[in-house]
Amino acid sequence: MSTVIAFIIIFGTLVSFHEFGHFIFAKRAGILVREFAIGFGPKIFSYKKDETTYTIRLLPIGGFVRMAGEDPEMIELKPGYRVGLILNEQEVVEKIIISGKDRYPNVRNLEVESADLEHELFIRGYEEADDEVLKTFPLSKEAVIIEDQMSSQIAPWDRQFGSKSLGHRIMTIFAGPMMNFVLAILIFTVLAIMQGVPVEDPVFGKLTDDGVARDAGFQEGDIVISIDGGEISTWNDVVKEIRSHPGDELVFTIEREGRTLEIPVTPKVEKIDGEEYGLIGVQSPLERSFWKVATYGFEATYFWTIEIFRILGTIITGQFSIDMLAGPVGIYVSTETFVKSGLVSLMRWAAALSINLGIMNLLPIPALDGGRLMFLLVELVRGKPVDRHKETMVHIIGIALLMLLMIVVTWNDIQRFFL
Repeated sequence: MSTVIAFIIIFGTLVSFHEFGHFIFAKRAGILVREFAIGFGPKIFSYKKDETTYTIRLLPIGGFVRMAGEDPEMIELKPGYRVGLILNEQEVVEKIIISGKDRYPNVRNLEVESADLEHELFIRGYEEADDEVLKTFPLSKEAVIIEDQMSSQIAPWDRQFGSKSLGHRIMTIFAGPMMNFVLAILIFTVLAIMQGVPVEDPVFGKLTDDGVARDAGFQEGDIVISIDGGEISTWNDVVKEIRSHPGDELVFTIEREGRTLEIPVTPKVEKIDGEEYGLIGVQSPLERSFWKVATYGFEATYFWTIEIFRILGTIITGQFSIDMLAGPVGIYVSTETFVKSGLVSLMRWAAALSINLGIMNLLPIPALDGGRLMFLLVELVRGKPVDRHKETMVHIIGIALLMLLMIVVTWNDIQRFFL
């Protein structure tokens, strides 16, 4: 149960921060945001505030912010349609009722002759009470269309995504991945405040009670000189040697209070994402200076960003394996491992996942933020946007391929971890 709760909290936080980036910059640009959603598929929770509906959906594989202008806008009011109008005291239309007009006692029935819901904001037609006089009614910029008891606010052109400057549109799309990096920086900074900042000196910090290091005779403050005769100069060297020798005895040459000692130890075998790593139960030395704490979030985020790009490089160079990818099942299994390791490990895992989500979304893949940014950059070069229908088709194909990849990766995760 603790793993389930941790997985839900981590997933919800990562997706919420990502979508909040899109949401807040869309609002700043004056774009009408119709929906802020966590997950895909059927709604399991919905709450509307002002002009935005906040939803939680069934499938925990992402989220989205639905902005006006990204989907076909509203129903088209064609000549001959019979609609109901609710007007305010200034004779400005506040509600256009497509069906269920009998529920509104003050409705004014109109046979539509023409309408413009985006630019000039009017509806023109013949009232039922006077079908010989053509009347024109102005629309409020916040007017809503009601059909089958469902209301949807109209989106004047100046509230739509496509009406905004190229800079605003680029920033609105880029803000999602950007917030994932911001979240990682925040998590690493909180960790630095909680426990201090690891330093690079090859000195043993705190030893865990259940680790093999304590049983082997190591003590906090031991300085590592070499491992199996190999020179050690940084804490990262110590970690690499331990992690790469699960179950193999290593001989540490250490300095303790002016004496040189040799201590053998066999790292415990720990499985992470199906791979075996060595652990001995010792932490790096920690520093708590203000400057170290203030900069650690940025440094750790930069380090993990470079590491993830290095892994992506192996894909480009042909060293790729499907086992290098993980879907929701693989992430859940890894989360279970980090839950057992404690809160600090779990927070580091969440920060690394956030960075990974940010980077993946910046890749120029159709349907992802990077794919949308690619089309905006093409617009910047060409001086005019790509045909909207062509771009939509590319994104639809991208979504289909991503869903197929998700199915393959999820099935592979199930085979690796449960079959």
